[in-house]
Amino acid sequence: MRPADDHAVEDHAKGRIITDAPLSRPVPVALRYDPDAEPATVRFAFPGNIEWSFPRALLESGMRAPARRGDIGVWPCGRVQTVVEFHTAHGVAVVQFDTTALLRFLRHTYAVTASTTTR
Repeated sequence: MRPADDHAVEDHAKGRIITDAPLSRPVPVALRYDPDAEPATVRFAFPGNIEWSFPRALLESGMRAPARRGDIGVWPCGRVQTVVEFHTAHGVAVVQFDTTALLRFLRHTYAVTASTTTR
């Protein structure tokens, strides 16, 4: 996570790219939130300078029940994992995360938001 005086949050998580192949591939993902720039938006940054922005509320609601907005879908996968689906003109990427990593990230975003509003 970045220093508190920056107000931005950057957590890291391991995702697993789900494909038709028998094994999924791990991928490092930077989970970012900047309340000063976009207080309602989270960003997921993948290797190769690929970054997706979408509403923080979509991530939060999608961890409890399937949710979709535009090109992004989020849904729980069992008790301990969450799937995020990214649609492009070239296809679909399906990435599975440990729910605890996403919950930790959301807690950090709300903590930063609370600290910036109580000043």
